[in-house]
Amino acid sequence: MLTLLARRIAGLVMTLFAVSALIFLVMDILPGDPASIMLGMSASPDTLAALRHELGLDQPLVIRYLQWLAGVATGDLGKSYTYGVPVAGLIAERLVVTLPLALMAILISVAIAIPLGVVSASRRNSAVDYAGGFVSQLFIAVPGFWVALLLILAFSMSLGWLPAGGFPGWQAGLIAGLEALLLPAVALALQQAGVLTRVTRSSVLEVLNEDFVRTARAKGLSRRAALWRHAVRNALVPVATILGLQFTFLIAGAVLIENVFNLPGLGRLALQALSQRDIIVLQDVVLFFAALVITMNFLVDLSYLLLDPRLRGRSR
Repeated sequence: MLTLLARRIAGLVMTLFAVSALIFLVMDILPGDPASIMLGMSASPDTLAALRHELGLDQPLVIRYLQWLAGVATGDLGKSYTYGVPVAGLIAERLVVTLPLALMAILISVAIAIPLGVVSASRRNSAVDYAGGFVSQLFIAVPGFWVALLLILAFSMSLGWLPAGGFPGWQAGLIAGLEALLLPAVALALQQAGVLTRVTRSSVLEVLNEDFVRTARAKGLSRRAALWRHAVRNALVPVATILGLQFTFLIAGAVLIENVFNLPGLGRLALQALSQRDIIVLQDVVLFFAALVITMNFLVDLSYLLLDPRLRGRSR
């Protein structure tokens, strides 16, 4: 078990190192000069050269990469070219919006998908199953930004129940913050709930055909108890995989939703950094997203050992 864990951690570190090198290389070959964007096209060559030297842009690629990597390892993510403040502070400010948004979206997705998928599997080929399949396919097919616009029209413009956009900050109160994030979270969650419903249904159907479920029923266990006590628990391994991937997608892929609702999140920060050619902010945010995806996959792998005793036996 410890050997397996050490191997996974070593693979995690090596993957993060390779991803950081790829991100830095891609950001370096992007067109445009940060110094020219900051000073404007009318800046003199001497002024541009002085600013490039101040920003360290005139140093070799390898030196700049090693300096950036050393800063990331010590928690110093550099200073934004545009805002003139530490990037770590910018990410922390935006994370307090994006992280609760993703958590709300994943909770809504689970609350919809798990019961719907389990009920559809337990009543296979019934009207309930067909209705669940239709609803899940509808959630998958409808774009999230279109759902966001419909939610704004219905619950903000027509009913006036929830704000149409913006974020007042958590200092305005927990209720005000949650109200501002509720519609974006629903818009993010529905598409993911459709995918999770299909995965849950397929996984539960597969487990229901296993011998141990039939044995439990033969020993007198009720259909409901066999379903929830044995089938659902053993069907959670592929569901946990999808949940881990969905959580990282909800954090890294919420750019459109954050812009529709005018939320100051990480996705919007990355888009602004790209348009302003603020390379240091962009590469730090992209590295954060990549590290989050890699770490979440690592945690999902570990969850397999907790959910499935057979995997623990193999690891020994």
